Amino acid sequence: MTLLGTGTPIPRPDRFGPSTLIEAGEHTILIDAGRGAAMRLFQLGVPIGRVDALLLTHFHSDHTVGIPDLWLTGWLSSYFGNRQRPFNVIGPVGTAKLMHHLEAAYARDIEIRVEDEKLAREHVAITVNEFAEDGVVYQTGDLRVLAFTVDHGDAIKPAYGYRIEYRGRMAVISGDTRYNANVLRYGEGADLLVHEVAMAPPRLRGQADIQRIVNHHTSPQEAGRVFAKTRPKLAVFTHLVMLASDSVTAPSVDDLIAATRETYAGPLVVGEDLMSFEIGETVTVRNLKSGP
Repeated sequence: MTLLGTGTPIPRPDRFGPSTLIEAGEHTILIDAGRGAAMRLFQLGVPIGRVDALLLTHFHSDHTVGIPDLWLTGWLSSYFGNRQRPFNVIGPVGTAKLMHHLEAAYARDIEIRVEDEKLAREHVAITVNEFAEDGVVYQTGDLRVLAFTVDHGDAIKPAYGYRIEYRGRMAVISGDTRYNANVLRYGEGADLLVHEVAMAPPRLRGQADIQRIVNHHTSPQEAGRVFAKTRPKLAVFTHLVMLASDSVTAPSVDDLIAATRETYAGPLVVGEDLMSFEIGETVTVRNLKSGP
């Protein structure tokens, strides 16, 4: 598993939009496609056209704005693209509508490239598989992916997390969620549990806009309780909602760790873009920026 983007809607160059790469044997899938997902794949040397499936957690823009780039750049006939099959998207009900409108928005580009570059129309086609309940949503060979409902707020539905199973190993991605029992259920005994988190400095916690954001996410202390109950080999934070203002700085990574340690004493990593995790008998952490 590689964290392509660990950020939020804030357009930070160090934390791109939410997206996670899963490589299991010959299988390559993505969970979400936030800002810059295609660029991170390029940095890793993973051809964009090699992605077998894109799975969506929900429809917030920071999780989906990278879809056109993945879809259309992966179609180009170059070493970084060269997709030889339709673009495969899996997500909750509403995914088909999203992709249909993207096809309409980029119809002229597609017609031009088919005519001018002789690109295969069947390789820019989109296949969509929607789901409406918990269970297996993708299976190929030894790779199996289960979706599970999470709670990102009363108005933000549907919202899902994913459990990825491969040859006796298991990784879980919480998706955007409040503290939720379903994460406990599907995350129990995971090798790797990747969870979102939100934190605000004390001076901002009383503001209505800050409170609204915090109330849609999981606090460090709540995430710590999730980790303590599920007992993964390694717990990882992603989608770091570290709130600030023009006069108040965001909490630091050290602040985040200290708050999590109030409820959890086990193995913990604060994710960064391009951090990867090799799951075997143990979980090995590597960072493209700094090495093992």
